[in-house]
Amino acid sequence: MSAALATSASSVRDFPKFGVVSSRIRLDGSKCGMMRRNFVSGGIPFSVCCSLLTADPVQGMDRLPFRSNGYNFWTWKGHKIHFVEQGMGRPVVLIHGFGASAFHWRYNIPELAKKYKVYALDLLGFGWSEKAIIDYDATVWKDQVSDFLKEIVKEPAILVGNSLGGFAALMTAAESAQHVRGIVLLNSAGQFENPSEQPKNNEEETVLQKFVFNTLKEFIQRIILGFLFWQAKQPARVEKVLKSVYINASNVDNYLVESITKPAEDPNAGEVYYRLMTRFMSNQSKYTLNSILSKLSCPLLLIWGDLDPWVGPAKAARIKEFYPNTTVVNLQAGHCPHDEVPELVNEALLNWLSSL
Repeated sequence: MSAALATSASSVRDFPKFGVVSSRIRLDGSKCGMMRRNFVSGGIPFSVCCSLLTADPVQGMDRLPFRSNGYNFWTWKGHKIHFVEQGMGRPVVLIHGFGASAFHWRYNIPELAKKYKVYALDLLGFGWSEKAIIDYDATVWKDQVSDFLKEIVKEPAILVGNSLGGFAALMTAAESAQHVRGIVLLNSAGQFENPSEQPKNNEEETVLQKFVFNTLKEFIQRIILGFLFWQAKQPARVEKVLKSVYINASNVDNYLVESITKPAEDPNAGEVYYRLMTRFMSNQSKYTLNSILSKLSCPLLLIWGDLDPWVGPAKAARIKEFYPNTTVVNLQAGHCPHDEVPELVNEALLNWLSSL
């Protein structure tokens, strides 16, 4: 999550999600005795905000080693895609949120990999994956994840996604059900349909609108978003944003900071940021939770940070109501519970996986 991302949090936070059995569990610090599985991580965000605070790794937990050159790479539609792969067993695929990367699963991958084959994928435009100059749309990441399952994983997998990654997981499961055994959402993005929202007028634009107004609008947007992207890379701003969504900021450390700042050095990172904020964000309402959840057929687990200032617990409750095959685990954490309270997330996830 970047500083600039915070300005559009109301948009990003409302992406679609999945559901499973209608049971509810609350974890507030005690462990639940769950099985452990493997996850892989392999990328770094280009616009996530972090802090320069130093902190020791979570006590007693293994952490994925940070590699400035990344782990593994796969060529997808001519683009270089980064991913991490660890462990043996049934596959679990981890998908990061907006502005993050595979390294955000640093405390989950080693533990999960003890029982499962874990992959952590960098979405196109983020982390160590290529900063492709394309028109970004929700279907881009859906197609990327679907092809990753077919070409790299090669068997049905569990998809685990945080924020935007949850949206990508949902889209993939809805369209490629044969490749997905189940979905896990952590404070996922996605919007439910708003019946009162008026449909947009699709009348053709006038010449004045198309060549004058739109050109001026793009010029102004580029100036504003260019500044926001520059600001988002500054340590002080990064620290402030992360602290606003991590209730316990002890894991906001140098590892996390470097995993965010390095991808931002890519010469195309600024242009990708502009395209994401202006084109993708403005089109995301085309894909509602109602339409995606209605196509799901697999079990869903929601691991929800109830103290998230962007995506509160009411959304998890509504998803479960809409999709009864949902299990909900509530945690006293913020927007990224997998990195803030990884020991609790690992337990909840492994316990659910063992029940499938």
